[in-house]
Amino acid sequence: MKHFLLYSAFLTIIFTNNATAQENTEIQNKYTTHNKGKFFMSWGGNRDTYSNSDITFRGKDYNFTLENVEAHDKPKGWHVDYINPSRMTIPQTNFRMGYFISDHYSVAIGVDHMKYVMTQDQAVPIDGYYQNPGSYDEILPNNQVLLTEEFLKYEHTDGLNYVNTEVSRHDDISSMFAIENTDKIQINLTEGVGFGLLYPKTNTTLLGKERHDDFHVSGYGTSLKAGLNVTFFKHFYLQGELKGGYINMQDIRTTQNTEDSASQDFFFFQRIIAVGGIFRI
Repeated sequence: MKHFLLYSAFLTIIFTNNATAQENTEIQNKYTTHNKGKFFMSWGGNRDTYSNSDITFRGKDYNFTLENVEAHDKPKGWHVDYINPSRMTIPQTNFRMGYFISDHYSVAIGVDHMKYVMTQDQAVPIDGYYQNPGSYDEILPNNQVLLTEEFLKYEHTDGLNYVNTEVSRHDDISSMFAIENTDKIQINLTEGVGFGLLYPKTNTTLLGKERHDDFHVSGYGTSLKAGLNVTFFKHFYLQGELKGGYINMQDIRTTQNTEDSASQDFFFFQRIIAVGGIFRI
């Protein structure tokens, strides 16, 4: 009996170790267990909020600052243009392509195609000078002006393009949702920091001058983000992100005359929903 019990215990230990080893092997063999060496790509849309900002306009015969100017985005809503190759730049979009340098960290490049529209017909303080004040139905009491279209139309609508690089951390939190097979569904928490250039196409009509509407490197931006990523069947994912940052543009083209320019800086806040794929080559 004593030998039988010892033999049974020995078999139990072996069986348990083998089962544990098999379970560990299955976990290690899951595609979603390790990220290092994977590529990913995503496409999505955004809504944007901007802080008020002071905007300075300079030219040969004018130099003035509009203070505390309000602006908003230009949403397209749910629309087929997001997937129409010939019209993809019309909505507010986000493109990103990246590579996992380790299981938890990735480096990516992308474009946040936001749209910035100065709110028309708002009253703002003005400091400075320009020719023929009052000619644009703009003069108000207390050193203020009304931003009529005749006086100023100002928007980065094709768009406020933030071309940036991001470094992000990714953590699998599937266990918090009692998900065991992450190859079927996996939930990841992401956080990142980014920096890049602003390459807007600014549509401006200023003091009756001929408008300029072309792409131009105008400044720089920095950003922080946090998001939730849900990956389905190892390769496809849906991701929601909140991203905030700071934009500083000191060289904005406003008219056909290269002597004319504008400058401003402000904070932005994005809400992003994107779809993407993750794979090894």
